[in-house]
Amino acid sequence: MLRLVLLGFVLPLSLAAAPLRASAVRVDITPQKSEWLMGYQARQSTGVHDHLYHRVVALEAGGRQIYFVSSDLCLFSPKVYDDTARELQQETGIDAKSLWWSVTHTHSAPEVGPPDIYKIYANLAGRSDHEWDREYTAFVTKALIDAVRRAREKLEPARISFGEGIAFANINRRAKDVDGKVSLGLNPDGPADRQIGLIRLERPDGSLIALIANYAMHGTVLSGKNLLISGDAPGTVTAYLEKKLGAPVLYINGAEGNLAPIYSGYPDPRSGHLSQFRVLLGDKILAAEESLGPATGDVSLTAGETIAATPRKAGLGWPAELAAYSANEGRAMVRLPLRFLRIDDTLIWSAPVEMFCEIAMDVRAHSPFAHTYYFGYTDGWFGYLPTARAFEEGGYEPTTSPFTGQAETDVKRAAIAYIQGMR
Repeated sequence: MLRLVLLGFVLPLSLAAAPLRASAVRVDITPQKSEWLMGYQARQSTGVHDHLYHRVVALEAGGRQIYFVSSDLCLFSPKVYDDTARELQQETGIDAKSLWWSVTHTHSAPEVGPPDIYKIYANLAGRSDHEWDREYTAFVTKALIDAVRRAREKLEPARISFGEGIAFANINRRAKDVDGKVSLGLNPDGPADRQIGLIRLERPDGSLIALIANYAMHGTVLSGKNLLISGDAPGTVTAYLEKKLGAPVLYINGAEGNLAPIYSGYPDPRSGHLSQFRVLLGDKILAAEESLGPATGDVSLTAGETIAATPRKAGLGWPAELAAYSANEGRAMVRLPLRFLRIDDTLIWSAPVEMFCEIAMDVRAHSPFAHTYYFGYTDGWFGYLPTARAFEEGGYEPTTSPFTGQAETDVKRAAIAYIQGMR
């Protein structure tokens, strides 16, 4: 069963193009003391390998503002997003729905906020039995609000361009044995999305304001044996690009629920070839950035949201903190928010899940827009969103999901219908 509920804001599709303004801000969110790290078993950091950041890009045209945030974090509850967006609106007047907060999904970053959805997954038991660090969470959210405020203050005339590249830095991670059993590993025969989506923002004189790079890849070069805080491969790549380009670079993860880095699960940066991702992905982004088409200074921004209501896994509980994302329509349902942004002939959409790449690739194939990008881990995390086939095959991801095999169909129908309607 699929139900679409239109929420939020949708500007008229006939809205005329308006002059674009943009800005970018980067702020350090590296903790000053040992923290519980996320992504593997419960463990505490012993030092810092490389720093963590919020990176913010602000866009404004025709009275509409959008704030893209990419944070070097693993994940956080949708309630953390809701509370932060509400606080942002109260303190600055910025519409809460203007905030698109994504994470790079590095597994070597501290926890942020309460576990919430973690509590319903039996296979994650023990990861969050300790108290969560309220001081660090407050530091992270305050830093984000301050960065967004600064980005608004820095808005300046800008031009924007879009394009794609390709990189083979990722690989399907659902390894299969002769008996059909699926486990976490490497599967070179499995589906993978190698597209790099690029958004370049520049001043009228051509100097760079910021670059947004959208690529699907888990931040799991480093394993649970690593106790050093790190941005993992996404952090390594962005640091490299920022040094080369002299401007902030936002790494925004895609549909990487079943995609690992080609070097994955190593105890330390050296054995994990972490620095080599500067070549495997960083240089591919630079090459694609050099071949982008012409930039435009006049754009229209159209934004909106829909809810895909899809059945919840039988017998699975639900945290009271996330009651707004649940419903009962004869059976327990998850109310999954999907967000959309149209910038001229480019379409960006997002969901707060670890989506399998086949789903996002299918939506992209049905999009009528010249460029279609999926921003994963945006505005929270509900768990994995596997394909129907993956639910049949089993493995780690379906056990860390509130959904059923029906979710693939429900989400694709919702996304495709909304995207085609925006055209």
